Amino acid sequence: MNYNDFLIQIKKIKESNIKPKLLLHSCCGPCSTHVLKLLSEVFDITIFFYNPNIYPNDEFKKRLIEQEKVVKHINEDIKIIEGFYDYNLYLNEIKGLEQLGERSKRCYNCYEFRLKETYEYAKSNGFDYYTTTLSISPYKNSTWINEIMEKYQSEECKYLYSNFKKEEGYKKSIEYSKEYDLYRQDYCGCEFSKLEHLEILKKKSI
Repeated sequence: MNYNDFLIQIKKIKESNIKPKLLLHSCCGPCSTHVLKLLSEVFDITIFFYNPNIYPNDEFKKRLIEQEKVVKHINEDIKIIEGFYDYNLYLNEIKGLEQLGERSKRCYNCYEFRLKETYEYAKSNGFDYYTTTLSISPYKNSTWINEIMEKYQSEECKYLYSNFKKEEGYKKSIEYSKEYDLYRQDYCGCEFSKLEHLEILKKKSI
């Protein structure tokens, strides 16, 4: 499936006049803005905030608060489900890969364990589709994301193709973030991405 297939699928769903139930895995409030604007007229959306990779716990709480703020701005009827937070779950998934850096197997494993949990929750709770905001970021590999979601789907719960950076989606998310006065984090989430970001800043300051 590709982005054109996604557009055709969205058009068909709109024409059916039926809103399927969609579980949207959200990595953060800012990334969810454009995705919610794009999909909320087509789907009955519930947000699944499942991100045990975020470090530290205070950062997780801060990003969850921003997610709640986004919903208040866009549609207060959208429900947010807070997934179980345990940073050790993430560490177990990327054991031995900690130093590989961004866009490596470390990130692939991180995508997979969050998306698999999203699928399992969606399937168990009667959702027709699931997808993720992850692909809106130019730093995330949308091919990997869709490859993983294609693996985790069934007749009862299908994945919705995700490449939300298309049609200036990332730029729009930045504009919405400014409009809603959102906190935009400067690292992906885990302690390793935070250290890598600090190292980049250090080199720039030399």
